[in-house]
Amino acid sequence: MIKQGTCFFTSESVSKGHPDKVCDQISDAILDEILRKDKTARVACETYITRGLVIVGGEITTRTWVDVEQIARDVIKDIGYDDAKYGFNYHTCAVINVIGKQSPDISQGVDVGGAGDQGLMVGYAVDETPEYMPLSLVLSHKILKKLESVRKSKKLDYLGPDAKSQVTVEYKNGRPVRVDTVVLSTQHTEKILDKSGNQITEKSKKEIAAAAILPVLGKWMDKNTKIYINPTGKFVIGGPQSDTGLTGRKIIVDTYGGRCPHGGGAFSGKDPTKVDRSAAYMARYIAKNIVAAQLARECTVQIAYAIGREEPVGFYVDTDGTGILPDEKLAQVARKIFPMTPRGIIEHFKLRNPIYLQTAAFGHFGREGFPWEKTDKVATLKASVK
Repeated sequence: MIKQGTCFFTSESVSKGHPDKVCDQISDAILDEILRKDKTARVACETYITRGLVIVGGEITTRTWVDVEQIARDVIKDIGYDDAKYGFNYHTCAVINVIGKQSPDISQGVDVGGAGDQGLMVGYAVDETPEYMPLSLVLSHKILKKLESVRKSKKLDYLGPDAKSQVTVEYKNGRPVRVDTVVLSTQHTEKILDKSGNQITEKSKKEIAAAAILPVLGKWMDKNTKIYINPTGKFVIGGPQSDTGLTGRKIIVDTYGGRCPHGGGAFSGKDPTKVDRSAAYMARYIAKNIVAAQLARECTVQIAYAIGREEPVGFYVDTDGTGILPDEKLAQVARKIFPMTPRGIIEHFKLRNPIYLQTAAFGHFGREGFPWEKTDKVATLKASVK
């Protein structure tokens, strides 16, 4: 938890066009397409992207077939890499498929309902925003969502798909009071460069701020808030042309912006028998319901598994002193209310449905529409602790 006194906490987000996020979306799009045809498939799909090249690998066991190359191209096109001016083009890039099958040594444990891997998963919630998420991360995501909307509407037709945001929030005595600094780096065409060719114009900076930053900050901004847009000067070369991408490299963006510990693995491209993903969703669900029930202002939940085993080997709840009951008591209550076997989690959230592509950008948590974001256990929790 953010402690007493004054401090500054920072979180970042990345756009759909960031190379790592391109890979996350391709992996989850392949997972979704397989689950549409084969709900019992085992999928652990990894994507790598670089200049003019996409490589899709991993292990997939399924009774169906999907066109991996076409799925990858469709995702890249939808993101916005559809013109050579952005350095990467869905139509001309090469796509290589090197997918294999899941090891039978692993599947024999999963077939009977056990966890698809060993590991620890962490969930978190805090009451400082309506989303029960850290304010710095919520604002970082919203800035990039707004930027994407502006880009796709052609309101600012010089924007490219690649972008990163960063928000620093000032806290006093554990509560957020204002936004201190915003950093936004966004890909663009040469259209907005000044005469030197090394800087974007002040006019374009003001346009970007007015379109994507100021509407998001609202009451959190004051006269001392600092805004830096493309602080290196320009960002013409972006996306896979400027940096490689890999599935699962934006785990802090995907989760809680650095406000709590992280579990052992990433999410994208993994079917729900992989507890890296499904149990992380359950941990968030537990933490959010505890905070929404006003049993704590902040809550961290950890669940740990042994590969091939159904029941967790470890579970704890930590409210960092904000709980109305001892953490041990809250953990006992949670164990009785929430399913924590892989099979129980899958059935509770209906995780064999193709819902995963939409998770692959702007975070897996704090967004409406996902079953693990429901607060439908609040009444049960309240009744159980009376």
